Amino acid sequence: MSEQITAAIVREAGSFEVAPAMLAEPRHDEILVRIVAAGLCHTDLVVRDQVYPVPLPVVLGHEGSGVVEAVGSAVTKFEVGEHVALSFLPCGQCRPCLDGSPASCANFNDLNFAGHRPDGSHALTLADGGVLHDRFFGQSSFASHAIANERNAVKVRKDAPLELLGPLGCGVQTGAGTVWRALEVGPGASFVVTGAGAVGLSAVMAAHVAGATTIVAVDVVASRLELARELGATHTVNGKETDAVAEVQRITGGGADFALDTTGLPPLIEQCIAAVRQRGKVAILGASAPDAVVALPANAFMQSCKTLMGVVEGNSVPDVVVPQLIDLFLQGRFPVDRLVRFFDFEQINEAAAAAESGEVIKPILRMG
Repeated sequence: MSEQITAAIVREAGSFEVAPAMLAEPRHDEILVRIVAAGLCHTDLVVRDQVYPVPLPVVLGHEGSGVVEAVGSAVTKFEVGEHVALSFLPCGQCRPCLDGSPASCANFNDLNFAGHRPDGSHALTLADGGVLHDRFFGQSSFASHAIANERNAVKVRKDAPLELLGPLGCGVQTGAGTVWRALEVGPGASFVVTGAGAVGLSAVMAAHVAGATTIVAVDVVASRLELARELGATHTVNGKETDAVAEVQRITGGGADFALDTTGLPPLIEQCIAAVRQRGKVAILGASAPDAVVALPANAFMQSCKTLMGVVEGNSVPDVVVPQLIDLFLQGRFPVDRLVRFFDFEQINEAAAAAESGEVIKPILRMG
């Protein structure tokens, strides 16, 4: 059996079309979620534009939040009526998953970007019965309703603003988790982040919460740098006007302890590597072009004893990190609401344009 829902469908590269679709019942390990809101992330846009070739037509969306309306026969984690934030889908069986690092799942791409379940089936079909690719991050939450797996949904407090929580399952936990769990930034540390978008500003807030005493945000948009200061950055650098590496080295007295690049641009990644001190640590997590290459002077890098690491989803365990972020937000210590602007679901193309222009840091679509 299936029911008609409303979804934002990418039929061809470059745009969304809000249209009817059919959604099947949840399987034994799945839940049906009425989507209240969904954040729009840079990854949604690079897939919409087919920089990452997910098959079309497809329903994207991977920062959904909503209310559980039905549960599969084997589901024990959730009950009908509970509030959830949705995140990425790990397999739960590979070495990284068993080691407690589900964001490094060996089957991540197959489960989150293939456009179907591992057995080739879909939860969604077009209204006329045609194939509609789905299962994006195990949710495809640009829709009025979504099927998620028990593994990629997080139970959240009912006193938290549900429409605000979706981005915590991807963009926000990516920035915060990288600071807390991958880089392990601690009290008294110096930290620099390149790119003051949703991920970068989440990292700024996380470094502030962690007790870092020198927090440098680098961007080329003055308004974002101003917001970074309001959210905890002790210094800001406009990379268009200043030699960012020299300025970070001046501020930190020789180089930062930790650096994070959120842009995925090789020249800026290389700047981050140059901006950290001897034995400094650098994390990269941006969506780079498929042919992007980072160049390193091998001997100089070896002798500096620096660490360069790739990070997915902040190395987060969503069931742990998302509730932590919510608690901090409700205590007034992690004001993620400062990053967002809400759009009606039907305005998804306007929301995407606002994100691409830099006018909006984190658009959130309200399903109504």
